[in-house]
Order: sequence, then C-alpha cells, then structure tokens
Amino acid sequence: MLNFSVSNLFFATATEADKAPLVLTGVLLTLAIIYITSKLGGELSRLVNLPPVLGELVGGVIVGVSALNLVVFPETSEASTSQIMNFLQFFTPMNPEFLSEVFASQSEVISVLAELGVVVLLFEIGLESDLRELKSVGYQAAIVAVVGVVAPFALGTVGLIYFFHFPTIPAIFAGAALTATSIGITSKVLSELGYLKAKEGQIIVGAAVIDDVLGIIVLAVVASLAKTGEVNLTQVILLIVSASAFLIGSILLGKFFNQSFMAIADKLKTRGNLVIPAFTFALLMAFLANVIHLEAILGAFAAGLVLDETDKRKELDKQVIPIADVIVPVFFVTVGARVDLSVLNPLIPENRAGLAIASFLIVVAIIGKVITGWAVFGQPNINRLAIGIGMIPRGEVGLVFAGIGSTSGVLSKPLEAAIIIMVILTTFLAPPLLKLVLKKPETGVPTTDNSVKELASTK
Repeated sequence: MLNFSVSNLFFATATEADKAPLVLTGVLLTLAIIYITSKLGGELSRLVNLPPVLGELVGGVIVGVSALNLVVFPETSEASTSQIMNFLQFFTPMNPEFLSEVFASQSEVISVLAELGVVVLLFEIGLESDLRELKSVGYQAAIVAVVGVVAPFALGTVGLIYFFHFPTIPAIFAGAALTATSIGITSKVLSELGYLKAKEGQIIVGAAVIDDVLGIIVLAVVASLAKTGEVNLTQVILLIVSASAFLIGSILLGKFFNQSFMAIADKLKTRGNLVIPAFTFALLMAFLANVIHLEAILGAFAAGLVLDETDKRKELDKQVIPIADVIVPVFFVTVGARVDLSVLNPLIPENRAGLAIASFLIVVAIIGKVITGWAVFGQPNINRLAIGIGMIPRGEVGLVFAGIGSTSGVLSKPLEAAIIIMVILTTFLAPPLLKLVLKKPETGVPTTDNSVKELASTK
C-alpha cells in the first residue's frame, strides 16, 4: 500500500535539478508583482495629474527593500528577507545556501530585464527627440540647455566634494543626475496653459530636447568613469570626445543607413517587418557603444535619433510604444525597489547627514535650472522665471541616472536615496510652480504642435 500524502507532493526538498524551475517561478512571480505595482502606481499618479513614472517609482519603493520586501536584490538584502523566496521556500524547502543561489539567479534575471528596459527607454527617447526641431529652435534654446547642464553639474559635484567630503566619482555621478530635464512633464503643462507655441514654450521644449542629448553624453562619460574607478583629465576629455563623436557620427551616417533600412522594411512581408529591424539596429548600436567602452544606452539613444529621420517614423513610434510599455516599467519599479529610505530616517542620528545631502541636492537642482531663464538674451518681455521653472523636473531621465548609478555600485545608500528624493520632489514641484508663474493667454496661443503633444502623452 502506498504511503503518499499531499505534503509529499507539494513540499518535496529542492535538489540541484529544481534550480532552473525555481528561478523561473521566482522571475514570473516577481514580474507579476512589478506589473501590478507599475499599473496601480501609474493610475494613481494620473488621478492627481502627475506623471505615471512617479507612481511606478513610488510603487517600487513600497514593494522593495524600504517596505514590503517583495522585490529585493542581493546587494541590499539577504535571501531570507525576500518574501518571494520565503513563498517558494514554503512549497519547496531549500537549505540556506541553495536558497541564496536561487535568489541570486532570480535577481540577476530581473536586473538584466531592467537593463534591457533602460536600453528600450533610451531608444524611445531618441525616436521622440526630433532632430528637425533641434535645428529650428536656434541658439537661445541651446544656451539655456548648456547652462542647465553645466550649472547644476558643477554646483552639485563641487558641493558634494567640499561640503560633504564625497569621493570624486560618486560626487560626479550625483552631479550628473542633476543635469536631466523631463520634456514630457513640462510640455504637457505648457500645452494645457496655451504656451506651447509661445516664445517661452519653444525655448523650454527645445532646450529640454538638447538637454536630453547633452545629458546622455554626460551619463555615458560618468558611467565609464565609474567602471575604471578613477578620474583622469585626459581620460575624461577622451570620453567626452568619444561619446560626442559616436553620437554625431551616428546621426551623419544615419542618412545613408535610413535608405537601407527603408528598403529592408519594405521587402519584409511578415509581422514585425518594421519594428524588428529597428530594434535589431538599436541593439547593435548599443552593443557597439559597449564594445568601444561607452554605455549601451548611448548606442540605443543614437539609434533612435537616426531612425527618427525615416519616412516611417510615426508608424515606428506607434509600434515601439507597446514594447516599451512591457519592458520599461521593470526598470522604473526596480529603481524604486533598490532604494532604502530607512537611511533617511531623521530619528537615527547617523542618518541626518543623508538628509542634509538630500536637501542640498534639491536646492541645487532647483537653483541650477531656474537660473537658465536668465541665459536668454535679446528677448524683451519674456518670462525668464517660467523658462527656468520649466527646466526643473527631472522625471524619467533623472531616474535613468539613479538606476545606472545604483547598479554600478558607485553610489552609497544615502546618496542614492537623496538622488531619488531629488527626482521625485523636482518632478512634483515643477507643474504647480509653472502654472503659478504662467497665466493662460487671453487670446489663446495656438498649440497645434502634435509631435510635442504626442511626446507629452507618452511620458
């Protein structure tokens, strides 16, 4: 007679052969939690007229190491603290060493998916950064963008080194995170107020697009510095030249590539005839950037800029968005999940330094962008304060900096948390402040720039 029970069926001890299925189970459950979190957070943000990406970030904080411990990683937590691992352990008992192996493998898969998410995100941003618009905004927007990158970067980096005694590379990384500007958030507010076609609106949107390009170059440089672990002036100059040359060269060669791309897309008759070649090109460009010791995201961004010039740009945009909707939330939720907000608890004396760092970054983030309005010359009666405030929100671009800084290991927990707080607050503050300093025009300024409206709606 068989001596068999339900407990034998469901609670068998794990063996090495069970590792792959257990890892897959953990990955599937983690992804389900990430998607539920991203949608709930995004919808709640929309209800209060905030960008969905903020809801995804805050949701990540809730399910991550700061609260529920559902989505956690080995660099911040032990396997035994992961609620998902405890769930698997309940059904399939594992010894501590085996549990740690499963946890590490599962976390690595999620981390790779998050990295892929940021590559897709930068490809999407590249597609939305209209080069024709960059050419038309003129020197005013370019000056605003340069000031908006240089001022917060310099103030943040120098302040962290001299006032808070941070090592050079973490200080540079945090300073670089201050350079970002989210075009989607600002352009949405400008559109609502009827200022998208006004002088202020044109300068802000143009400067924000240029800001993205400069910011990606800065990110590629500082991420490469993080890999080497040292700062050398010659190396920095070489990296800046390499990143700029890669981006400019890609755009110039793109004119010749676009003809081949269109020919291939027209000849393919099966599903994905447009989006698969586009993503293949983006991945190859990301691979090439990595090979020459730049960042993969720079290659993906360059690919987006190149394909933005094709005749099928709008069709490609529509096909890329659903793919980004699936993979990009993994990046944003995991960025929030990695942040340990307990390091900012003011009740613990040793945490107060982290709060001071966060306060410093917020002040620099605001001042460093507000002053850009006074970089506009030869424009009488222009609202300089509105231009400066319009450049404040960091949004999704600032999170890219924080996410890459976190995965590279260059940021300490207090500094990482301070950057996340800076991104959240600047993104929260900018829309109401912009509405405060801009009044709806009495006659109404036409806002028929559909490309920017589409861009705002996707953010």
